Parts: sequence; C-alpha cells; structure tokens
Amino acid sequence: MHILTMDDLTNEQMLELLHAAEQYKSNKQCTFHSAFAANLFFENSTRTKISFEMAERRLGLSMISFDAQTASIQKGETLYDTVKTLEAIGLDVVVIRHMEDRYFDELTGRVKLSIINGGDGTGHHPSQCLLDLLTIYQEFQRFNGLTVTIVGDISHSRVARSNAEALNRLGAYVQFAGPQEWMDSSLDHLGPNVELDQAVKESDVLMMLRVQHERHAFGVSFSKDQYHQQYGLTEERERKMKPSSIIMHPAPVNRGVEIADSLVECDRSRIFKQMENGVYIRMAMLQYVLNQREAIKHEFVN
Repeated sequence: MHILTMDDLTNEQMLELLHAAEQYKSNKQCTFHSAFAANLFFENSTRTKISFEMAERRLGLSMISFDAQTASIQKGETLYDTVKTLEAIGLDVVVIRHMEDRYFDELTGRVKLSIINGGDGTGHHPSQCLLDLLTIYQEFQRFNGLTVTIVGDISHSRVARSNAEALNRLGAYVQFAGPQEWMDSSLDHLGPNVELDQAVKESDVLMMLRVQHERHAFGVSFSKDQYHQQYGLTEERERKMKPSSIIMHPAPVNRGVEIADSLVECDRSRIFKQMENGVYIRMAMLQYVLNQREAIKHEFVN
C-alpha cells in the first residue's frame, strides 16, 4: 500500500484520514512497536521531514536513519536499488522526497514495502494537501461551496496540483492567480485563471505559494518588491478580504514577497496551524499504510 498522489485515495479515504488526524490531535494513542520506517529526503526540507519524524516517534515506530549525502546513491546506486536494500533489511515504510517528477513510477509494482510520497519534483505532495484539507475543514466544517484561490508560482508547485485536484473532488470551487508566465495549462480543467485583486474579495481561502527560485531555469523575472505589489498579499489586499476568509501558505514563507511580514501571523493566518496539523495528518497516513500492510499479511496467512 502506497500514498503517492491524491488519486491513490478515494474521497471517503481522504475524509477518514482527516478524522484519524483529529483523533490524534485529541491525544489518541496508537503504537506500532514492530514496524520500521525511514525518511529518504533528496531535497531540502524542514516542515515535511521533521513532522514525519515527529509523527513516526509519536506512533512508536523504529526509525532507521538515512542521509542522502552519505548513502550509496553517491556511488551511483539507483533509487530502486536503495529502496530494495531497505526492504531486504526489513523496513516496512519509507517516506521519499525527490527532485524528479514521478520518481515512484520505477518503484511501484517492484517493491513490497510501503511508500509515502513526501513530494516529487513539481508533481505531487499528498501529505501537504491532506494537512491543508484538515486546516480548511477545521475552519469551515465543509468543502462544498467554498472558493479557494491558489496564488503564485503555480507551474512549479506540487502543492497547487495536489490541492486543486483534491478540493475539486470534494466540491470546492478552485481558481488560480499569479503571473501569467507561471500559470499551468495542465490545470485549466480544475479552475480558471483570475485577477488577484478580484479573487481577494471573493475567496474563502487564499492559498499563497512560495516563489520557487530553485526551479526557475533562467531566474525569477520579478524583484521582491515588484512581485509583492503585483501578486503578493499586501496589507491593502488583506483589508478587502471577507471577514471569515483565511490565509494559508505551505511555507517556507518569503516574508514581504508572497505575504506582507505583518500578515504571516495575523488573525486570519493559519500558516502555523497548518504546520501543527502536519504532524497529525502524517501520523494518520503512516497508520493507514501500516494497517493496510497488516490487513494484507493477515489475509495472506489465512
């Protein structure tokens, strides 16, 4: 059992994971003393990596350390051989973040341990999507009928893709705003491209995205001040938001670029609540794949 993209989960399974995360937040205890896990991160990460580590520790998993800089991948070992090695040693689940889109295609159907995708290139980020869904649900107790505007560097964002797909399925109205050259035509079926100043007035959720400098082949075409004034959430734009609307961002935040520094921790902001929810949703994801593994083993034995 893997969780690689949001397509791996039905709507019902998504909602079950949100419920399980809420239970963990309410101090539900669940331990897997005999299960082994490792985090294979080939890209830099703070929130995703550490919250998975926290989730694993809270679940009582035995954690096996892995450092991409000292692993045999540096000697030419393939990702497949690395994962097969960990499987042979006895691991049950690995969390992988990789710079290549759909890195997992070479693994699925060929490995028996479970994989949770911690982010692949500009492709998918299911755990971030689920923690965002949890944050939105905690606020509004629904998805149907909400207007969610995803703002910024759309074409380079795995967060935008995963969230747009899942929110559409759950009944939200999704739209995109940002520089035209950073829009993604492959997402056109999920929502229109709109002007930010209008979107600010009508959105229930403004989901701001980080400008991903590292993924721009020829550098970013905006100065920080230019971007902030044209496509960032300025204090002036925030004053035009609906009273009940909220601000989200997957972080790390470029303060004064995507969001005015004064708004990062304002009353509307749910940015740090998203981070808190990340631990609980990742506990739920780990529980889910490990329970599925146990169910398959039990079925095989019987």
